[in-house]
Amino acid sequence: MQIRALMYFDELVRTNSMRQAAENLNVAPTAISRQIENLEYHFGAPLVERSARGVKLTAAGELLAARAGRTLRELDHVGQLIEDLKGLQRGRVSIYANGATVANLLAPALAEFSLKYPKLRFGVTIASARQAVEAVNAAEADIAMILFAPPLSGTKVRLRSEIHYDLIVSPGHAAAANSEAHLKDIADYALALPDQSFGFRQALDALLEKADLSPEPVFVTSSLEMLKELVLSGAAVTLLPALTVRREIEAGQLVAVPLAARSAIRTHVDLCVAPDRQLSFAATKLLDFIERFMRERQAGERRS
Repeated sequence: MQIRALMYFDELVRTNSMRQAAENLNVAPTAISRQIENLEYHFGAPLVERSARGVKLTAAGELLAARAGRTLRELDHVGQLIEDLKGLQRGRVSIYANGATVANLLAPALAEFSLKYPKLRFGVTIASARQAVEAVNAAEADIAMILFAPPLSGTKVRLRSEIHYDLIVSPGHAAAANSEAHLKDIADYALALPDQSFGFRQALDALLEKADLSPEPVFVTSSLEMLKELVLSGAAVTLLPALTVRREIEAGQLVAVPLAARSAIRTHVDLCVAPDRQLSFAATKLLDFIERFMRERQAGERRS
């Protein structure tokens, strides 16, 4: 069985159209059809049903489709490892991250690393924490850096860094002058909070229930950028790690008020890889660098 046949089949599955798959691959539609027929001959079973509305996968086609993409990605990865054996100073690393980790953790780490290794290339995909975990498990990503992580089934946590939450307010808010914030006070403010799919929100709700508090947030959103904008406008306060709004704090646009010890909320940032997949030279170097960067950042925050 040829790799080309798998590539054509994978593109057909992605586009659900012989014509579109042919255009994307810059070949004739008959070439797509011929390669699908080769696959059907190889497996001894029909893979697609053709109709005027496009193509529909058979049960055998569904089975192959679930594995073809990963197989092709693994072959690309083997190619990268072979390049490494040749001693070539080049490579590409795929990273998935959720939004809150990008601006103040991943971006500065990548910028510094790229200056040291200018021939390497990087693909950064912003996704939810769960999508990032799934991308690592499916070999779509070499590395995932995630905040508010779901249960990490199948991934290896290379580094887990504890994150402390603060009350984030605008400079004009009454709480901005306080040395610390208590849950009973926070419950009286206009709150903007992440939705209940976030690990932090689940931890906060459990803490509020234990304190017999039941505030109703004014705003609930899955967008951390939206939370930040609502606080910048003065419409609400929120609870976030200070690192996620460090730039706004340093610019005097936001204030982080530490939570009192009994009101403390902690989660973590996870740096993840697949446990059974050998990383390329480029990905290994970057992984080591990000781990060191995160440890140094955490040590600096403890000193401050």
